[in-house]
Amino acid sequence: MQYNIQKESRIAVLCGGMSSEREVSLRSGNNVLNALKRLGYVNAEIVDVSQNVANDLKGFEFAYNTLHGKYGEDGCIQGLLEILKIPYSGCGVMASAICMNKEFTKRVMATAGIPLITSVYLLPNEDPTKKVVDLNYPLMVKPVSEGSSFGMSKVNNDSELIEAVKVARKYNPEVLIEEYLTGVSATVGVLEKDGKPFATEILELRPKNEWYDYEAKYTKGMTEFILPAELSDEMTKKVKDTAVKAFKACGCSGVSRIDFLIANDMPYVLEINTNPGMTDTSDLPAQAAANGISYDELVEMVLRSAGLNK
Repeated sequence: MQYNIQKESRIAVLCGGMSSEREVSLRSGNNVLNALKRLGYVNAEIVDVSQNVANDLKGFEFAYNTLHGKYGEDGCIQGLLEILKIPYSGCGVMASAICMNKEFTKRVMATAGIPLITSVYLLPNEDPTKKVVDLNYPLMVKPVSEGSSFGMSKVNNDSELIEAVKVARKYNPEVLIEEYLTGVSATVGVLEKDGKPFATEILELRPKNEWYDYEAKYTKGMTEFILPAELSDEMTKKVKDTAVKAFKACGCSGVSRIDFLIANDMPYVLEINTNPGMTDTSDLPAQAAANGISYDELVEMVLRSAGLNK
């Protein structure tokens, strides 16, 4: 169901929150609020999400979700909004919960035949060195449910692996360990128009660091952005088609951003971000702009997705 959102509608821009990505979310939320005001949504307001969020949302008719990480991107706030009967932007409960967990995202995508890097799933208290015997170093160690590269490490041997897992477990008890492949890092937005998903232009990422870590993501000048990506026409089509396929497989709606590593002529999906950043340095606004979609038009497109997540 798609709702008729009026310029006078009371819209809560959800941001901040209680995750490790709070600061990034505040930046996204303020940018989105400014765009909504420019678009004429006179009653849009920031709601810094806390444990009192249900009370803070009284009187609001719609929610624009710019939360990142735990409680905001994992189905929690989506479930609360459904209980409160407040239509919200972006993905619904199920897709948000699945995509926040990198392991379960991979399990769902595997059923759709989407290319995935070889990995193992480490449960709490499991010995990582026993789980990676069939993997080849170097490896990437990732908290299963965390964003913005928090807790991620690249390791070259067992001793580094043990320490990296300790770091990752500070964020999540469960850990994903993937083989490290050398290739092209890329990301592509998926938006919906008239209920039909489409891929934006592909953004190629060339970080100054060894890989696309937090510093490279959020510090100007630390990553070279190639837009559109310098890929063959065949690979460009393959990446875009795979992005839309992954979006559909995981039940996403409204907006997502799909991260890829292109190696050995294969577009491997790394993860799906169901609430992409909307900061000055975020990927999705740049991708949309390459499609001729301004920041304000992007914000309105995402706002109008409220109700598509049912």
